[in-house]
Amino acid sequence: MNMNVVRDVEDEPVDKMAMWWRSSITEIAPDVIRLRGYPIQDLIGNITFPAVVWLMTRGELPTAAQARLLEAVLVAGVDHGPLAPSLSIARMAATCGVGLNNAIASGVNVLGDVHGGAGEQCMEFLAGIEQALDTDSALQPAVSQALLEFQKKRGRYIPGFGHRFHRVDPRAVRIGKLLDAAIQEGVISGDIVRIARAVERYFEDSGRNVPMNIDGITAVVLLELGFPPPLGRGIFILSRSVGICAHAWEQTQQGGRIKGPVPKDCGFKYEGPPKRVIPGEWLA
Repeated sequence: MNMNVVRDVEDEPVDKMAMWWRSSITEIAPDVIRLRGYPIQDLIGNITFPAVVWLMTRGELPTAAQARLLEAVLVAGVDHGPLAPSLSIARMAATCGVGLNNAIASGVNVLGDVHGGAGEQCMEFLAGIEQALDTDSALQPAVSQALLEFQKKRGRYIPGFGHRFHRVDPRAVRIGKLLDAAIQEGVISGDIVRIARAVERYFEDSGRNVPMNIDGITAVVLLELGFPPPLGRGIFILSRSVGICAHAWEQTQQGGRIKGPVPKDCGFKYEGPPKRVIPGEWLA
Protein backbone atom coordinates (compact mmCIF):
# COMPACT_ATOMS: atom_id res chain seq x y z
CA MET A 1 0.00 0.00 0.00
CA ASN A 2 1.20 3.52 -0.83
CA MET A 3 1.59 5.12 2.61
CA ASN A 4 1.55 8.61 1.10
CA VAL A 5 -1.94 8.01 -0.23
CA VAL A 6 -3.09 6.70 3.15
CA ARG A 7 -1.62 9.74 4.88
CA ASP A 8 -3.33 12.13 2.46
CA VAL A 9 -6.68 10.48 3.03
CA GLU A 10 -6.21 10.57 6.78
CA ASP A 11 -5.15 14.22 6.77
CA GLU A 12 -8.04 15.39 4.61
CA PRO A 13 -10.73 15.23 7.35
CA VAL A 14 -8.42 17.12 9.71
CA ASP A 15 -7.94 19.86 7.12
CA LYS A 16 -11.69 20.07 6.56
CA MET A 17 -12.30 20.37 10.28
CA ALA A 18 -9.68 23.09 10.67
CA MET A 19 -11.15 25.08 7.79
CA TRP A 20 -14.78 24.62 8.83
CA TRP A 21 -14.59 27.65 11.13
CA ARG A 22 -12.01 30.14 9.90
CA SER A 23 -11.25 33.29 11.86
CA SER A 24 -8.62 36.00 11.94
CA ILE A 25 -9.95 37.31 15.25
CA THR A 26 -8.84 34.93 17.98
CA GLU A 27 -5.97 32.46 18.31
CA ILE A 28 -6.35 29.81 20.99
CA ALA A 29 -3.74 27.22 21.97
CA PRO A 30 -2.63 25.68 25.28
CA ASP A 31 -1.71 28.61 27.55
CA VAL A 32 -2.19 31.05 24.65
CA ILE A 33 -5.02 33.54 23.95
CA ARG A 34 -4.39 36.20 21.33
CA LEU A 35 -6.88 38.76 20.03
CA ARG A 36 -5.94 39.93 16.53
CA GLY A 37 -2.39 38.85 17.37
CA TYR A 38 -2.15 40.63 20.74
CA PRO A 39 -1.66 38.37 23.80
CA ILE A 40 -4.66 38.84 26.08
CA GLN A 41 -2.38 39.40 29.08
CA ASP A 42 -0.83 42.39 27.30
CA LEU A 43 -4.25 43.90 26.57
CA ILE A 44 -5.52 43.47 30.13
CA GLY A 45 -4.83 46.57 32.18
CA ASN A 46 -3.41 48.47 29.22
CA ILE A 47 -6.17 48.69 26.61
CA THR A 48 -9.64 50.09 27.37
CA PHE A 49 -12.83 48.19 26.59
CA PRO A 50 -13.84 50.59 23.76
CA ALA A 51 -10.39 50.09 22.22
CA VAL A 52 -10.88 46.31 22.39
CA VAL A 53 -14.30 46.69 20.72
CA TRP A 54 -12.51 48.55 17.93
CA LEU A 55 -9.74 45.94 17.76
CA MET A 56 -12.17 43.02 17.59
CA THR A 57 -14.44 44.57 14.95
CA ARG A 58 -11.87 46.45 12.87
CA GLY A 59 -8.70 44.36 13.21
CA GLU A 60 -6.33 47.05 14.51
CA LEU A 61 -6.02 49.09 17.69
CA PRO A 62 -7.33 52.65 17.51
CA THR A 63 -5.46 55.66 18.75
CA ALA A 64 -6.35 56.73 22.28
CA ALA A 65 -8.24 59.73 20.87
CA GLN A 66 -10.27 57.54 18.51
CA ALA A 67 -11.10 55.18 21.37
CA ARG A 68 -12.37 58.10 23.47
CA LEU A 69 -14.80 59.12 20.73
CA LEU A 70 -16.06 55.55 20.43
CA GLU A 71 -16.39 55.41 24.21
CA ALA A 72 -18.49 58.59 24.16
CA VAL A 73 -21.20 57.03 21.98
CA LEU A 74 -21.06 53.75 23.89
CA VAL A 75 -21.75 55.67 27.11
CA ALA A 76 -24.42 57.89 25.55
CA GLY A 77 -26.56 55.05 24.23
CA VAL A 78 -26.76 52.80 27.28
CA ASP A 79 -30.27 53.69 28.45
CA HIS A 80 -33.38 55.76 27.85
CA GLY A 81 -35.65 54.70 30.68
CA PRO A 82 -37.91 51.70 31.34
CA LEU A 83 -40.52 52.80 28.80
CA ALA A 84 -38.14 52.18 25.89
CA PRO A 85 -39.39 48.89 24.36
CA SER A 86 -36.10 47.00 24.64
CA LEU A 87 -35.86 47.89 28.31
CA SER A 88 -39.51 47.31 29.26
CA ILE A 89 -39.50 43.96 27.44
CA ALA A 90 -36.41 42.89 29.38
CA ARG A 91 -38.16 43.87 32.62
CA MET A 92 -41.35 42.01 31.67
CA ALA A 93 -39.31 38.93 30.77
CA ALA A 94 -37.60 39.08 34.16
CA THR A 95 -41.00 38.68 35.85
CA CYS A 96 -41.80 35.55 33.83
CA GLY A 97 -39.47 33.15 35.60
CA VAL A 98 -36.62 33.25 33.07
CA GLY A 99 -32.97 33.84 33.85
CA LEU A 100 -31.07 37.09 33.43
CA ASN A 101 -29.59 35.91 30.14
CA ASN A 102 -33.07 35.26 28.73
CA ALA A 103 -34.33 38.65 29.89
CA ILE A 104 -31.36 40.40 28.27
CA ALA A 105 -31.81 38.43 25.05
CA SER A 106 -35.51 39.33 24.98
CA GLY A 107 -34.64 43.04 25.11
CA VAL A 108 -31.87 42.80 22.52
CA ASN A 109 -34.10 40.86 20.13
CA VAL A 110 -36.43 43.85 19.59
CA LEU A 111 -33.62 46.20 18.52
CA GLY A 112 -34.65 46.19 14.88
CA ASP A 113 -35.25 48.63 12.05
CA VAL A 114 -37.74 50.79 13.99
CA HIS A 115 -36.39 50.58 17.55
CA GLY A 116 -32.61 50.48 17.34
CA GLY A 117 -32.00 50.84 13.62
CA ALA A 118 -32.02 54.63 13.21
CA GLY A 119 -28.28 54.95 13.72
CA GLU A 120 -27.44 52.54 10.92
CA GLN A 121 -30.03 54.17 8.67
CA CYS A 122 -28.62 57.62 9.39
CA MET A 123 -25.12 56.37 8.60
CA GLU A 124 -26.35 55.14 5.22
CA PHE A 125 -28.09 58.46 4.55
CA LEU A 126 -25.09 60.63 5.47
CA ALA A 127 -22.65 58.36 3.65
CA GLY A 128 -24.80 58.66 0.54
CA ILE A 129 -24.53 62.45 0.68
CA GLU A 130 -20.77 62.20 1.13
CA GLN A 131 -20.55 59.96 -1.92
CA ALA A 132 -22.61 62.44 -3.96
CA LEU A 133 -20.20 65.19 -2.96
CA ASP A 134 -17.39 63.29 -4.67
CA THR A 135 -18.83 64.60 -7.92
CA ASP A 136 -18.02 68.20 -6.85
CA SER A 137 -21.60 68.98 -5.89
CA ALA A 138 -22.08 71.91 -3.55
CA LEU A 139 -22.90 70.80 0.01
CA GLN A 140 -26.29 72.42 0.61
CA PRO A 141 -27.79 71.51 -2.81
CA ALA A 142 -26.57 67.92 -2.35
CA VAL A 143 -28.20 67.79 1.08
CA SER A 144 -31.46 69.21 -0.24
CA GLN A 145 -31.55 66.70 -3.09
CA ALA A 146 -30.76 63.78 -0.79
CA LEU A 147 -33.49 64.79 1.65
CA LEU A 148 -36.09 65.16 -1.08
CA GLU A 149 -35.22 61.76 -2.55
CA PHE A 150 -35.16 60.08 0.87
CA GLN A 151 -38.52 61.52 1.94
CA LYS A 152 -40.10 60.63 -1.40
CA LYS A 153 -39.12 56.99 -0.92
CA ARG A 154 -39.46 56.57 2.85
CA GLY A 155 -41.64 59.36 4.20
CA ARG A 156 -41.14 62.53 6.20
CA TYR A 157 -39.13 61.05 9.06
CA ILE A 158 -35.34 61.33 8.69
CA PRO A 159 -33.52 58.87 10.98
CA GLY A 160 -31.14 60.54 13.37
CA PHE A 161 -32.88 63.92 13.46
CA GLY A 162 -35.53 65.09 15.92
CA HIS A 163 -36.75 63.34 19.04
CA ARG A 164 -40.23 62.55 20.27
CA PHE A 165 -39.27 63.44 23.85
CA HIS A 166 -36.36 65.91 23.72
CA ARG A 167 -36.52 69.21 21.86
CA VAL A 168 -32.72 69.22 22.08
CA ASP A 169 -31.03 65.89 22.84
CA PRO A 170 -28.44 66.64 25.57
CA ARG A 171 -26.39 63.65 24.47
CA ALA A 172 -26.03 65.05 20.98
CA VAL A 173 -25.00 68.46 22.30
CA ARG A 174 -22.20 67.00 24.44
CA ILE A 175 -20.88 64.69 21.72
CA GLY A 176 -21.04 67.55 19.22
CA LYS A 177 -18.56 69.46 21.40
CA LEU A 178 -16.29 66.41 21.51
CA LEU A 179 -16.44 66.21 17.72
CA ASP A 180 -15.48 69.87 17.38
CA ALA A 181 -12.47 69.26 19.62
CA ALA A 182 -11.53 66.14 17.64
CA ILE A 183 -11.60 68.14 14.40
CA GLN A 184 -9.32 70.77 15.91
CA GLU A 185 -6.92 68.06 17.09
CA GLY A 186 -6.89 66.34 13.69
CA VAL A 187 -8.42 63.12 15.04
CA ILE A 188 -11.21 63.19 12.41
CA SER A 189 -11.68 65.03 9.13
CA GLY A 190 -14.98 66.67 10.05
CA ASP A 191 -16.49 65.93 6.62
CA ILE A 192 -19.45 64.01 8.03
CA VAL A 193 -19.92 66.58 10.79
CA ARG A 194 -20.33 69.29 8.15
CA ILE A 195 -22.83 67.19 6.19
CA ALA A 196 -24.94 66.44 9.27
CA ARG A 197 -25.00 70.09 10.30
CA ALA A 198 -26.00 71.04 6.77
CA VAL A 199 -29.01 68.73 7.21
CA GLU A 200 -29.87 70.59 10.42
CA ARG A 201 -29.61 73.92 8.54
CA TYR A 202 -31.95 72.60 5.87
CA PHE A 203 -34.62 71.99 8.51
CA GLU A 204 -33.97 75.38 10.12
CA ASP A 205 -34.35 77.13 6.75
CA SER A 206 -37.63 75.22 6.32
CA GLY A 207 -38.91 76.59 9.63
CA ARG A 208 -38.54 73.32 11.53
CA ASN A 209 -36.44 72.67 14.62
CA VAL A 210 -35.11 69.17 13.96
CA PRO A 211 -31.63 68.86 15.49
CA MET A 212 -29.60 65.68 15.59
CA ASN A 213 -30.57 63.16 18.24
CA ILE A 214 -28.38 60.46 19.81
CA ASP A 215 -28.77 58.21 16.75
CA GLY A 216 -27.72 61.01 14.43
CA ILE A 217 -24.68 62.12 16.40
CA THR A 218 -23.64 58.49 16.90
CA ALA A 219 -23.89 57.98 13.14
CA VAL A 220 -21.62 60.99 12.63
CA VAL A 221 -19.03 59.70 15.11
CA LEU A 222 -18.95 56.19 13.67
CA LEU A 223 -18.68 57.39 10.07
CA GLU A 224 -15.92 59.82 11.01
CA LEU A 225 -14.11 56.89 12.64
CA GLY A 226 -14.52 54.71 9.56
CA PHE A 227 -17.14 52.22 10.76
CA PRO A 228 -19.41 50.77 8.03
CA PRO A 229 -23.18 51.36 8.53
CA PRO A 230 -24.18 47.73 9.33
CA LEU A 231 -21.63 47.64 12.13
CA GLY A 232 -23.20 50.83 13.50
CA ARG A 233 -26.21 48.84 14.69
CA GLY A 234 -23.92 46.33 16.35
CA ILE A 235 -22.15 49.10 18.25
CA PHE A 236 -25.50 50.49 19.43
CA ILE A 237 -26.61 47.04 20.59
CA LEU A 238 -23.39 46.69 22.61
CA SER A 239 -24.18 50.02 24.26
CA ARG A 240 -27.88 49.46 24.92
CA SER A 241 -27.20 45.95 26.27
CA VAL A 242 -25.73 47.60 29.36
CA GLY A 243 -29.03 49.33 30.10
CA ILE A 244 -31.00 46.20 29.25
CA CYS A 245 -28.90 44.20 31.71
CA ALA A 246 -29.31 46.84 34.43
CA HIS A 247 -33.10 47.04 34.04
CA ALA A 248 -33.50 43.26 33.92
CA TRP A 249 -31.40 42.95 37.05
CA GLU A 250 -33.27 45.71 38.87
CA GLN A 251 -36.60 44.08 38.04
CA THR A 252 -35.27 40.75 39.27
CA GLN A 253 -34.42 42.40 42.60
CA GLN A 254 -37.82 44.12 42.80
CA GLY A 255 -39.66 40.86 42.16
CA GLY A 256 -43.12 40.71 40.62
CA ARG A 257 -44.86 38.02 38.61
CA ILE A 258 -45.89 38.22 34.98
CA LYS A 259 -45.94 41.99 34.74
CA GLY A 260 -47.51 43.16 31.51
CA PRO A 261 -46.98 46.49 29.75
CA VAL A 262 -49.60 48.24 31.93
CA PRO A 263 -51.15 47.57 35.37
CA LYS A 264 -53.89 44.93 35.29
CA ASP A 265 -56.64 47.35 36.25
CA CYS A 266 -55.91 49.54 33.23
CA GLY A 267 -57.26 46.90 30.88
CA PHE A 268 -57.31 47.31 27.10
CA LYS A 269 -59.79 48.16 24.36
CA TYR A 270 -61.50 45.18 22.71
CA GLU A 271 -62.54 45.82 19.10
CA GLY A 272 -63.79 42.38 18.04
CA PRO A 273 -67.35 41.17 17.50
CA PRO A 274 -69.83 41.08 20.42
CA LYS A 275 -70.75 37.84 22.18
CA ARG A 276 -71.83 35.19 19.66
CA VAL A 277 -73.62 31.85 19.82
CA ILE A 278 -72.05 28.69 18.37
CA PRO A 279 -74.15 27.32 15.45
CA GLY A 280 -76.33 24.39 16.44
CA GLU A 281 -74.66 21.92 14.07
CA TRP A 282 -71.50 22.18 16.19
CA LEU A 283 -73.22 21.49 19.50
CA ALA A 284 -73.42 17.97 20.91
